[in-house]
Amino acid sequence: MNFATPLIPATLIRRYKRFLADCQLPDGREITAHCANPGSMMGLAEPGMRVWLEPNDDPKKKLGYGWRLVDHENGHFTGVDTSVPNRALRASLEAGEIIELADYETLRPEVKYGENSRIDFLLTQSGLPDCYVEVKSVTLMRQPGLAEFPDSVTRRGTKHLGELTKMVQQGHRAVMLYLVQRTDCQRFQLAADIDSAYAAAFDQAQAAGVERLIYSTNISPEEITLGAAIPAA
Repeated sequence: MNFATPLIPATLIRRYKRFLADCQLPDGREITAHCANPGSMMGLAEPGMRVWLEPNDDPKKKLGYGWRLVDHENGHFTGVDTSVPNRALRASLEAGEIIELADYETLRPEVKYGENSRIDFLLTQSGLPDCYVEVKSVTLMRQPGLAEFPDSVTRRGTKHLGELTKMVQQGHRAVMLYLVQRTDCQRFQLAADIDSAYAAAFDQAQAAGVERLIYSTNISPEEITLGAAIPAA
């Protein structure tokens, strides 16, 4: 997935009200950018961090910039926009790049299912069970090389695991896909100390037949693309 508009570097001043971030541009101007991330962003919102912003001139948007990346200034990046995984994965799914899901030819995003829920992707193919794919963006790293999810309590995420379990019980296929939006992680685990209810719900879902896929990403100020599968710790 290429960014629609070339990103520009900036320095983070502060993130506040979850969805707002004050930043300083290279010319010294201070602007407010939209932060498309409802999580805690633990370790990713410290004042003084180098970030990358996507400018826009859309009159329908209240803010002229969107915060897309954290630049760790060691060759590694983290993608902080939680809408990116679905956009990047759609292209990868349509291209058959995710081996475990490559047999499905038809893809529908944001399909209503369960109790007032929407599945990120519903995959269908004649002769195969329908496949419900839920996607989560992973950005937390507390130990070198280890990505964790979630970074805050996620009741919505726990609900989604219950919905996936019901799909399996109805004879469908269900997949929980964790997309690690960090280039400095090679392993993954659930952050049970942050949200024990989510971890317990995942164990129950997996026992019921919900599959888990974990993929890395390749990130630069130009694009974010699907990387290789990575193992659970």
